[in-house]
Amino acid sequence: MKKTVLCMAVLAAFAGASPAFADELADLKAEIAAQKQAAAAQKARLDALEQKLANVQQSAAAPAAAPATTGTGSTLGGYKLGDGLSIGSANGFVTLYGLIDVSYVHTNHADANGSNVTSPRVAWFSGNRWGLFGSRKMGDSGLNVIFRLESEFESQTGNMDTDNVLFNRDAWVGVESKDFGKLTLGRQNAIARDPASSAIYGDPYGPAAPSTEEGGYSNNNNFKQLIFYAGSATGTRINNGVVWKKAFSNGLLAAVQYQFGGVPGDFSKGSTETVSLAYAGGSFNLAGFVTNANVAGLTNRTYSVGGNVQIGDVRLNSGVFHYTAEQGAAGALGKRTDNAYTLSAKWTPGGGPMDYALGYQNMKANNAAVNGSGNVLNAYANASGATAVATGSRSTLYTSASYHFDKITEVYAAMDYLKLKDGYKFGATNGAPNQTEFALGLRMKF
Repeated sequence: MKKTVLCMAVLAAFAGASPAFADELADLKAEIAAQKQAAAAQKARLDALEQKLANVQQSAAAPAAAPATTGTGSTLGGYKLGDGLSIGSANGFVTLYGLIDVSYVHTNHADANGSNVTSPRVAWFSGNRWGLFGSRKMGDSGLNVIFRLESEFESQTGNMDTDNVLFNRDAWVGVESKDFGKLTLGRQNAIARDPASSAIYGDPYGPAAPSTEEGGYSNNNNFKQLIFYAGSATGTRINNGVVWKKAFSNGLLAAVQYQFGGVPGDFSKGSTETVSLAYAGGSFNLAGFVTNANVAGLTNRTYSVGGNVQIGDVRLNSGVFHYTAEQGAAGALGKRTDNAYTLSAKWTPGGGPMDYALGYQNMKANNAAVNGSGNVLNAYANASGATAVATGSRSTLYTSASYHFDKITEVYAAMDYLKLKDGYKFGATNGAPNQTEFALGLRMKF
């Protein structure tokens, strides 16, 4: 009896404990399942991170694919419209570029008999050219080594512009940085004719804003002689030149030029010094320069100031020049004194593909040396052998209309009327007191 009661008590105890035991077992199984699920999620996250790391390492090991660019925005390793063909890397580039301009011109008083002629000739607006420009980084110095080689040719014949001289426009090397500016050594533009100076007001075809780039006036027509006031002892370009230009953050742009004469025993003979200062004001721009040159031992000087203003679709340009020069053997012919001015406007309706230009310039020469034919010598020409002088003026009225298909191709119609007064003679008129030119042309940059 007692044994039976004891067994029943034990069974009752186990029966009472079984629900609690079952609950604990279920909890353990659930915890194990949750831990397994969390481990699987963690493994998935680790696998994803490892794959991302592998992708980053692979990208870092591959060559850089980001395109490098030139100073004008053209992509290296290819051609960009109007910016030439460039090849290079992130550390440097070389760009091939050029301009072809074919002009058909009708001119009166083309010979001593007063005959007319219609024919292709040297490009109306600017010389045909091709060139190479390059730049390379100098490590971490912030400086770039730069160079330019540029050649001019005649589109109507294919001849070199200057016989037996390949790079007659540019042959220079230099360094450039934002902080230091631009220093160039070799044959290059006289800075007085550049966008750092009178190119912004010499005619309506140049750039409006001052810059450290090279440029100039339209100079293959009957209003081209104005550019000679912005010249040097070797014309409108300098040989043996050293030029520094810098654009400052306040809008000022300064430029200094020195041309070595290279004459044994006389350091100054054949030399040129120019100082230029410009201001970029956005809708208005100002510039001026002073040049002193020793031409065959005779002193030549120019002072000039001018600028432009943009009013809506119209750009107005104006500038004045004062030029003096010693003449004749040892200056025996006395001093030449010229005063000149230029006025011009360019209208681009709505910023569209058409533009219209109108300009007038006047050059008054007093006691100016003439050559054997009685024609007045250009400013900065060698007047050491002259034996006679003349006083007079030449004025030119000119106009043009251009249609731009895109940034590299345009067609144009242009004309000018040249008037000579008093003793001023100009060889192209063949003794006539005036001349009229009409031109049709096509220009393309590459």
